[in-house]
Amino acid sequence: MVKRTERESSLEYYAFQLTKWMGSIPSILLHTVLFVAAFSSWFFGVEFDTILLLLTTIVSLEAIYLSLFIQMTVNRNTE
Repeated sequence: MVKRTERESSLEYYAFQLTKWMGSIPSILLHTVLFVAAFSSWFFGVEFDTILLLLTTIVSLEAIYLSLFIQMTVNRNTE
């Protein structure tokens, strides 16, 4: 576990921990389960267009935040 430095805020600490977790096997498994569940909702009457709209929105927001977290990590490593 990475120890927090004095100048690192709690928010930065949790952002780095989240970035580390997103690159792990449990994260891949969780995302796979969520995608299977989302597409399976078609069998319960949810329209396919609605499923794709929701997934596209969620994945886009996740990509934006992950790119910010990755940039924070790059900036931290170049200091």
